[in-house]
Amino acid sequence: MPAAAIVDQLAVRLSATLGSGGVSRGDDVLRAHGSDESWHPPAPPDIVVFPASVDEVVAVVSACRETGTPIVPFGAGTSLEGHIAALQGGVCVDLTRMNRILRVDVGDMDVTVEAGVTRKQLEARLLPEGVFFPVDPGADATIGGMVGTRASGTTAVRYGTMRENVVALTVVTAQGRILRTGSRARKSSAGYDLTRLFVGSEGTLGIVVEATLRIFPTPEAISAAVCSFPSVDAAVACVVDTIQIGIPMARIELLDEIEMDAVNRRSGLAYPVAPTLFLELHGSESGVAEQSAAAAEIAAEHGGSDFAWATTQEERTRLWHARHEGYEAVLALRPGTRGYVTDVCVPISRLAECMAETRRDIEEAGLFGPIVGHVGDGNFHVTFLVDPDADDEIRRVEEVTERMVRRAIEFGGTCTGEHGVGYGKTRYLELEHGDEAVQAMRSIKDALDPAGLMNPGKVLP
Repeated sequence: MPAAAIVDQLAVRLSATLGSGGVSRGDDVLRAHGSDESWHPPAPPDIVVFPASVDEVVAVVSACRETGTPIVPFGAGTSLEGHIAALQGGVCVDLTRMNRILRVDVGDMDVTVEAGVTRKQLEARLLPEGVFFPVDPGADATIGGMVGTRASGTTAVRYGTMRENVVALTVVTAQGRILRTGSRARKSSAGYDLTRLFVGSEGTLGIVVEATLRIFPTPEAISAAVCSFPSVDAAVACVVDTIQIGIPMARIELLDEIEMDAVNRRSGLAYPVAPTLFLELHGSESGVAEQSAAAAEIAAEHGGSDFAWATTQEERTRLWHARHEGYEAVLALRPGTRGYVTDVCVPISRLAECMAETRRDIEEAGLFGPIVGHVGDGNFHVTFLVDPDADDEIRRVEEVTERMVRRAIEFGGTCTGEHGVGYGKTRYLELEHGDEAVQAMRSIKDALDPAGLMNPGKVLP
C-alpha cells in the first residue's frame, strides 16, 4: 500500500498531466473501481485516472513506476474473479475514454479499436458494413477487458474466443514503453507470439491500449431455436452428436430447469421449465434449412421436444436477450442475495458427468445454484445465490466450488473456461498446470514486470 504522502504527490502529478477531470479520489469513484460483478469483497484503489490517449497511459505508468505504485487496468468492471480489485491500493487506470474505433477494413476483414470500445459499440459500427465481431461474452464489456480475460461466450463454438480473433495489440509495458505485437497478416512465423502472451494476461504484464481484431461477414441466413429435454444428460448427448456429425452450430447454450424458470419469469416467455438448449445456425438459406432439419432429428432421438424456431431478427434478438439476462433473472429468484458465479471447462465427452456430479454436490450441500453452459465448448457456469452475511453458506459454496474445479481438472479440463483467474482461482493454477509451468509463467512476469506493479496479486499464486 503506497504511503499517503506518495499518493498525494502522485495525484498532483497526474492531475497536471491529465487535467482535473482526468483524476479522481472521490469515495464513490474509488469504491466503484474496486468492485466487479463477482462475490469478492471490494478493494478500492487510492486514485482513479481516466487517460484519453496512449501517451497519457504512458505518462501514468511512468509516474507509477518511479514511485513504486501498483497499477490496475479497468474496463467495464464486468469481470467475475476480482480482476480489478486493487489488492495493494495504487492507481486504477480506467480506459473508457479511449473509445475510438480507429479503422474498419472490410476488404481485409479486420478492425482496429482502442481498449475502451465496448462490444455493443463495435457491433453498432459494424452492422451497416455487413460484418460483425463474433466474440459475445454477454456483458457489454470493453475490448481491452475482453483481451485481458481471453473472453469467449455464446459464439465460441463456431468462431473461437479472443485468442483466435485478436490479430495484433498495442501494449504499454510496465516500463512505460509502447510495445506493438503482431501485424495485420493472417499468419506469421516471425519470432515469439507476443500477441497470445498478452491475451489472457489480465493486466499483469502490461496495459492493452489498442487491438486489431478479426471480423466476419454477416451470414446470409440465421436461424435460432429453443428445444427442451427430459434431462441434462439428454441435452448434452444431443450436443455431442450434433458436433460429431459435423453440423456447424454457431451457438449451443444449455440452461437447466431452474435457469429456464428464471428466464421465463424475467423475459415474459413460456418455454417448458426443463433442461433446454438455445441454438443458432449461420449460413446460406439452403444450408441453414438443411442443418436445422438435421439438428431437429438428432434432438428428437434424445427426447427433445419440437423446436421453437426464431428466424426474424426481432425474434432472435428477444431470444438471445433473454439468454444474456439469465444472471439478473436468477438473482430475482432470491431477493437480497448475491451471485457467486464460477465456471469450469471440460472435454465435451465428460461434460454430462461433470455437470451431474456438480448438481449432486449442490443439492447435498443444501445450496441454490442454477447451471448454464456454453456446452459446445464443454464450458459451464454455476450461479450460487448466497446470503452475504451467512458465513456458513459461503463456506459451503466454496467447498462445492473446490470439488467442481478439482473434478474438472481430473477430467482433463480447466479451472476456468472464460472467467479468468483473477485472484479467486490462483490457488488452482499449479494443480492444473504443474510447478514447472507456473514457474515459467512467473519468469515471464518477472521479466516484463520486475517490480511487480502490474495488477499485483492476480493470476499467479
